[in-house]
Amino acid sequence: MQQERQEQSWWRSPTGIVTLGFLGVAGFFLLTEHTAHVFGVLPWLLIAACPLMHLFMHHGHGHGANSPSDGAHQEHRQEEKQ
Repeated sequence: MQQERQEQSWWRSPTGIVTLGFLGVAGFFLLTEHTAHVFGVLPWLLIAACPLMHLFMHHGHGHGANSPSDGAHQEHRQEEKQ
């Protein structure tokens, strides 16, 4: 029986580990040396997150015209009218 060698993910390779270390050090110095700039951007990131969450998180609510819950809701309203 032949055993297939699993491919190692890029992040666990020596190059990936060095890249993660570099990004960690760069992030640390970015925060310590440019704290005022980083914190100045945070309100804008919050404002930008609102429309992005609206776009990407409303797909599961069933707001479309083909939603089965819409039909049941309309039937319930018709029963209430009678």
